[in-house]
Amino acid sequence: MDKSGKAYWHAVLKLVAIILSIWALVSYGFGILFASALNNIHIGGYPMGFWWAQQGSMYVFIALIFIYAKLMGNLDKKFDVHEQ
Repeated sequence: MDKSGKAYWHAVLKLVAIILSIWALVSYGFGILFASALNNIHIGGYPMGFWWAQQGSMYVFIALIFIYAKLMGNLDKKFDVHEQ
């Protein structure tokens, strides 16, 4: 593999690590670890910790899918491996 290929895969792995870290923080951190602290805040009568565990993590996950697709497209264009 040439230098450009290694740089591409390094950038891809870095992006995947960042996306997975955000997903873990939101789903595990907000939904479980910080739930008791967030439960002091209420939105629409529901505790915020409950909301993050049930709804917020799903919204963030769907947003991360679109963010990942956009950023991967940018990486593919940068390294000239994009589809026509």
